Amino acid sequence: MLEVTPMAAEVINELTSQSEGTADDVGLRFALAADQNSQAALELSLSEVVDGDEVVAAPAGAKVIMEPAAAQYLEDKVLDVREDSEGNPAFAIARQEGQATT
Repeated sequence: MLEVTPMAAEVINELTSQSEGTADDVGLRFALAADQNSQAALELSLSEVVDGDEVVAAPAGAKVIMEPAAAQYLEDKVLDVREDSEGNPAFAIARQEGQATT
């Protein structure tokens, strides 16, 4: 199952608190989409849970919502936050330690 670091949870909470919906119902949503080269790409958005989604309760009450294909892709990953080149927080996905590569 996707792991969410405390830092990532903090950023998710900041984002959802600024969203239009009720913060308790909104989470960071991952969806799998094909890019122009027919390769899988993750799309991020703030959204409420839709039937069939998998929800991960993260530290500090943050919520990560994943469509089924994204949940399968992210099952052995860790969601973290790093600073981008401008010093802004950017989500980063890495393989969980101790997981075999396939």
